[in-house]
Amino acid sequence: MKAPLAVLMPVYDDWESAVRVIERLRAALSPAQALTIVVVDDASPRPAPPELSLADIRVIRLRRNLGHQRAICVGLCWIQEHLGGVPVMVMDADGEDAPEDAPRLLAAHAAGGGRVTFAARRRRSASGLFKVLYALYRWMHHALTGIPVRVGNFSVIDAEHVARLTVSAELWSHYAAAVFKSRLPMHSLPIDRGSRVSGASRMNFTALVLHGLSAIAVFAETVVVRLFVALAVFGALLLLLLAVVLGVRFFTPLAIPGWATVAFGILAVLLFQAVGISLVLVMGLLASRQGSNFIPIRDYQVFIADAP
Repeated sequence: MKAPLAVLMPVYDDWESAVRVIERLRAALSPAQALTIVVVDDASPRPAPPELSLADIRVIRLRRNLGHQRAICVGLCWIQEHLGGVPVMVMDADGEDAPEDAPRLLAAHAAGGGRVTFAARRRRSASGLFKVLYALYRWMHHALTGIPVRVGNFSVIDAEHVARLTVSAELWSHYAAAVFKSRLPMHSLPIDRGSRVSGASRMNFTALVLHGLSAIAVFAETVVVRLFVALAVFGALLLLLLAVVLGVRFFTPLAIPGWATVAFGILAVLLFQAVGISLVLVMGLLASRQGSNFIPIRDYQVFIADAP
């Protein structure tokens, strides 16, 4: 009998896919694997089907729809409190995290000495517009946070790291970003993204944008510092240009009547705006550090309507 493993899947009204993914997962894993599947029902309109009423499947129903990242947060906290001591595999229930790749991910995790193991996406099936927008998002994420976007939810995390993660306020916003922010030891395994089992994704454009911004928001302090430095450099450049305008106006015969006043006014307005934005960013960051944070392991239970 292999060591116990918990598999965490958030589901929103995609029960057909979830049932088939679980069947494929059982077939892919060794029969000797002691498995507990935790399905977080993100307040789906339809109840979980009878096929999920098995001894090794735990269905946790949420009071309201939280989105898949917060559903993962609640699921990890529940596992930590009720199944503490077992590693967790986090995966989507729609088939895009292919169950057939689970043994490879587990093997990479075992070889990684307990580091958090993510599936690094090599290739995904999506429209050309989505790929362009995703490439722009990856560039923006890297520019603002210094961290390249290569991973999603599909991962394996040891019990001790789950315990550390569930006291991290960032977990409430974004699972993968919280792992990076918590500086947990990690590595990745290149895996192609699978195809949906059935139907279409229920994440619309707004939800996708919010998902991406939530990942960036986890690194708010880094983003603010980078923007502050960029604005400081921009402000220094504006001061230099102001000095050049004054120098041309008063010490050379090159000035055209009225141009120095217009140029000076435009540069001064830009400088005041840069200073103002910098102050707003810094004060907002300092104010956020004074507030009380949501602590997942302490506060998650209020969102659970029903659990085994």
